[in-house]
Amino acid sequence: MKLREFLKSPVFALGHKWDFKKRTDGYESDTTALIRRMLDEAAIRDDQDWAWERWRNDASALKK
Repeated sequence: MKLREFLKSPVFALGHKWDFKKRTDGYESDTTALIRRMLDEAAIRDDQDWAWERWRNDASALKK
């Protein structure tokens, strides 16, 4: 995928509730558990992977 091509952000139904559970083998905040659960969704995971690659490979960020 070319980094100049933009993906459409995932859209979920209004009022969508995320079903998440905290890990029991140690402390985990609600936020961390929610993000971990959200990344289980393929659309969100792909969107975040693409954003990370674009950020990491963006040469304009190095120029000032």
